[in-house]
Amino acid sequence: MNGWSKRLEDWPPFAREVAGTLAVHSQYVLHGNVRDRFLIPGPRSLPLVDVLWEALRPYGYQALIRYDPMNGFSLHGEVEPGTADRVLGSGVIGSEPSMDRLVDHLTAVAQSTKARVVLVIDYASRLVVSPAHLAQEEHDLFRCALKVAELATARLGGPPERKAALFNPVIWLVDGERDLPAWLMSAGPRVRTIGVPLPSLDDRTAAGTLLAGDLGLRDHSPGSDGARMLDTFARQTEGMRMGDLHEITRLVRDRGMSAGELPDAVRIYKLGIEDNLWERGELRQRIQKGEELLHERVRGQRRAVLKTLDILKRAALGLSGAQATSHGTRPRGVLFFAGPTGVGKTELAKAIAELVFGEADSFLRFDMSEFTAEHAADRLIGAPPGYVGFEAGGELTSAVRRMPFRVILFDEIEKAHPQVLDKFLQILEDGRLTDGQGMTTHFSECVLVFTSNLGIYDGAARTVDETMSPDEAREVVLKTIKKHFTTTLKRPELLNRFGDNIVVFDFISADAAAGILGKQVANIVRRVKEQRQIDIELTEEAQRDLRLLCPFSAKDGGRGIGNALESAFVNPLARELFDRDVAPGSSVLITGVTGGDPVTLRAEVR
Repeated sequence: MNGWSKRLEDWPPFAREVAGTLAVHSQYVLHGNVRDRFLIPGPRSLPLVDVLWEALRPYGYQALIRYDPMNGFSLHGEVEPGTADRVLGSGVIGSEPSMDRLVDHLTAVAQSTKARVVLVIDYASRLVVSPAHLAQEEHDLFRCALKVAELATARLGGPPERKAALFNPVIWLVDGERDLPAWLMSAGPRVRTIGVPLPSLDDRTAAGTLLAGDLGLRDHSPGSDGARMLDTFARQTEGMRMGDLHEITRLVRDRGMSAGELPDAVRIYKLGIEDNLWERGELRQRIQKGEELLHERVRGQRRAVLKTLDILKRAALGLSGAQATSHGTRPRGVLFFAGPTGVGKTELAKAIAELVFGEADSFLRFDMSEFTAEHAADRLIGAPPGYVGFEAGGELTSAVRRMPFRVILFDEIEKAHPQVLDKFLQILEDGRLTDGQGMTTHFSECVLVFTSNLGIYDGAARTVDETMSPDEAREVVLKTIKKHFTTTLKRPELLNRFGDNIVVFDFISADAAAGILGKQVANIVRRVKEQRQIDIELTEEAQRDLRLLCPFSAKDGGRGIGNALESAFVNPLARELFDRDVAPGSSVLITGVTGGDPVTLRAEVR
């Protein structure tokens, strides 16, 4: 192993790539995670430009000059005073930013025979408005850069033990790979494009070890509690930058948090919310009492309610996805509600939101029939830069950033476009999405509910009906769902993410239908009392009449009962109250309901 490769083996990949190819490439475009900190031997953690200077200085480079569109030219590092002035001329360092000056001095650096120097053009993404539609001065800059890349000559220099013919590199730092003109990026071997990724698990583990003292971990030897905490810390920070780990450490230190509170510190940093609703004492009590509440809200679905409660208990304990290697990144809970229409799938999702978070505002619903087009995913995460609606952000990502503790319902998932399904896969696997504006949204505190009518119909024909036993119907539905995701959509990996969380609802029984009818009548009576201050009472005969006028159909479920009740009770009741000008504070006794067109009530106003 020669001296160069031996020295570079423990450095970040981008630094190794640049330092190891200076004899071949005259310009580099570094894109991606260029605003982060990086570990270098020592061990130390430094910003990217500092890493470049530390990596290149031993190879004979005498100065690193930096240019950015806000501050112009500045001197980042210099071995011998006056080196930068010899190359650029006096008065350039500290001068106002100018595209013309950048053109002149880019050429001076690349062709200099006076010193071996590096020019880093920082925030290069902000030099242009649109890479595909360059203004004249922008075009002149990159045309010059292309010419300089082709004409630059590698020159000898550096200490005797490392003398080699190397270029004076121009290094562009950009956010995205396409932020500069494509014709510069593909200019040939002289221009090298290098991606700078987010830190890996090994990087985050090493960073945690470096920061262990500030995190309050005195003993982090292999096998110790401290080592296990650092491992959890590294896994919880998946998808985060090295700089974020430093900021979490500062948060721990500034708030006087203990090492055992590291998971809370990560959550606070990610979500910006200190109060963890999942850790509230009353949540445990609400879930313990939840069986009675959910059975009241969703009649005739005992199996579905019990399985849902199991998943909520698992979520409250933080055990969702506990079998996976990643900690705390996946959603708190995932449910897939399948079965006939009108059996309570959406109602159960709403009930979960109120049960867990105590308020209906924490419920967010997306009807997937509105997301069938190819571009529909843009509504969820926001349009890409340059497209209409870019500034507005995504409906899903923006809502979750505002309120990270939510129950999110994706209704009739089978109607969603495949690109939308890809977003779901990312949420289920990584627990996060990056929107069109580059902002990351975390779903680690959300409960996701997907509903589907798959398995009930095959085209126009019903494949499952109320004559089948619940077990037979459940088998058909599960088999159809599996076939749909594996054969039709060719996304078996999405089905795997749902796992055993598929909850199949049963057809509503006659007894459950009677309970639904009674509950809906009570809702109507309560609404009239709240909005009109009028008391409504129904005799047994009137209730019997309503049951006859609202016959139960297992095919239509609870929604069919509601539709029938609207015609048989709500409409004639509204007519009576309006036509008779019933005053607030009055009482109305309904003694009977007469069918016909229209339905009429026999009512006494008191």
